[in-house]
Amino acid sequence: MRRASLRDGLHLRVLRLYRRLPRSWRRFVVRRLTPSFTVGSICVAERADGALLLVRHSYRERWGFPGGLAQRGEDVADAARREAEEEVGLSVELVGEPAVVVDPGPRRVDVVFQARVVGDADGATRRSPEIVSLGWFPPAELPELQHEAASALVALARARGRPAQVPAEPERRT
Repeated sequence: MRRASLRDGLHLRVLRLYRRLPRSWRRFVVRRLTPSFTVGSICVAERADGALLLVRHSYRERWGFPGGLAQRGEDVADAARREAEEEVGLSVELVGEPAVVVDPGPRRVDVVFQARVVGDADGATRRSPEIVSLGWFPPAELPELQHEAASALVALARARGRPAQVPAEPERRT
């Protein structure tokens, strides 16, 4: 009991000292003591018939969605639209509120957007060397998905209050 009260007293003194620091110093302390995460955007593009656009990246074995890391200072919605354009040459309209997936292992936060294709969905083509193939898949016939893609579908389903229908995912390799 005594150890806990000593720890609590020290904690309170540190917080009071922290409060007296200039804002720039407090920000510096927080950034040094808290874990940093990368932030990415995932674009779940859906065709009028309900098929989902999946891509195979050159550095991954399974299928995923267009997406990638947001650039410093870039809005995550802009990043989702940019990645769809850069990777598969499609303009997309983001639909509804995004879902968020936090993966503490690799310290990554993905913001998942559902999207509709603006224009001809069949105009999707590989525009980036990181994309080796792409295809439209009905939700009931999805191929083996990357961990991030499966998590994105689950997050979107939960955000919309629907049960997630994702193919069984093999164990993740770390």
